[in-house]
Amino acid sequence: MTAKRPQPERLEGRYISLEPLRDEHMPALFAAIGHPQVFAGGYGGGPAGLSDTAEGFAEWARGYYPFASGIPYAVLLRGGPHDGEVIGTSSLADFDVENESTHIGWTAYAPQVWGTAVNAEAKLLLLGHAFDSGFGRVKIQADAINQRSRAAIAGIGAAFEGVLRRVRRRADGSWRDTAVYSILLEEWPDVRAGLEQRLAAQGGRPVLFRGLPD
Repeated sequence: MTAKRPQPERLEGRYISLEPLRDEHMPALFAAIGHPQVFAGGYGGGPAGLSDTAEGFAEWARGYYPFASGIPYAVLLRGGPHDGEVIGTSSLADFDVENESTHIGWTAYAPQVWGTAVNAEAKLLLLGHAFDSGFGRVKIQADAINQRSRAAIAGIGAAFEGVLRRVRRRADGSWRDTAVYSILLEEWPDVRAGLEQRLAAQGGRPVLFRGLPD
């Protein structure tokens, strides 16, 4: 299949939906992910990259998320007492149509939904969108120090490719190493089955907020 750049569109799951990220999402996104716990592992350049105001966050977000090279999404809950609330973001970007390669990243969720169905279904939707668009390789990566994100990536079945050293500066001026993972088209059926099994274990119950982790 020849790859083609997907068009921005709403992606519907059972527990979440993904909407192309817009300016009107920014206040709610700041409320969801503007926590030290989210940036502690290197997200957004690390703790020094976290703004303490909604206005500063929105300005940072416009430069950080890959609006030019891809499709940033707002992640919204479906069902339950928090139906329709923005609880995170993820992006499908860096479309290399000729080589059938793309990248899922820039992912962060409210700490209150860590460990729920949110990440599994977001990955199911985005990976399905990528492979349905003809891509044969999807890269997923994280700051090498971010053990939580690395465990989540490996946990969905992505293959570890290695660590790229001294890739870019963090917000505090230190250098980031990047741990790189990927999923290939021929691996997708097994990865998809694993994600679907994890979601089925939720029993269709809406995602509820948990307490903030330490």
